[in-house]
Amino acid sequence: MKTIIDNRIYDTETATLIASNSNGYPVNDFRYSEECLYQKKNGEYFLYGHGGALSRYAKQRGNDLIGGYRILKVTLEQAKRWASRHMSVDTYIKQFGTLTE
Repeated sequence: MKTIIDNRIYDTETATLIASNSNGYPVNDFRYSEECLYQKKNGEYFLYGHGGALSRYAKQRGNDLIGGYRILKVTLEQAKRWASRHMSVDTYIKQFGTLTE
């Protein structure tokens, strides 16, 4: 998937997938959602999220809610915050460097 944000292209096909996290519901559950952290070749990060009709990615179609998706541009600090909640310590350190204890 690709989109334009602030006159820049964000494309899941050309960016590197860093990590993903689902909320644990089965894919066919209306509450299912998954977020994927990507890094572009220029170093920028973005989140690609998708989910069912009762997820935060739901879209309105007429009077109904349907599953949807969204790409969100994130800052380095936002990417680190997301990663600290959804990545292992070792994977986080590989991506963002060593932290102090």
